[in-house]
Amino acid sequence: MYHAIVRSRVKALFAAVNRGDAEPVLRAFARRFEHVFLGHAALGGVRTTIISTRRWYERLYRLLPDIHFDLRRISVSGTPWNTIVVAEWDETNSGADGVLARNSGLHVMQLSWGRATRLVICPDTTGLKETLDRLAAAGWVEAHATPIVD
Repeated sequence: MYHAIVRSRVKALFAAVNRGDAEPVLRAFARRFEHVFLGHAALGGVRTTIISTRRWYERLYRLLPDIHFDLRRISVSGTPWNTIVVAEWDETNSGADGVLARNSGLHVMQLSWGRATRLVICPDTTGLKETLDRLAAAGWVEAHATPIVD
């Protein structure tokens, strides 16, 4: 039953991101957390505060304003005080330049008593780099900006 509740919450968080609303995700973090995006790019790095994580989502929506995740599978294991969630996804976006792109990847989350203590976002970094390079070439300098990190 607990794992079904977690799956439902994760689906709701992805639905919020698909609507362009990061606030439910930000509210899901524990007081101490890590938000990690793999890769050496404008979206890469590690954040440990709500302020920097909010700035990261704002950048995400500026670069990929209509980003949309289709969940393929959500796996949940563990106890309420140490839950691991793996969400596999396919993603589409039109980018700030309007060109359609696709990517895939996964989110790995660690939860403690319903709060996210760690979120690691693992996209196909080759596909992401192509999108960010295309956006930078079209004049979106933020696509090659320094990562937002703590």
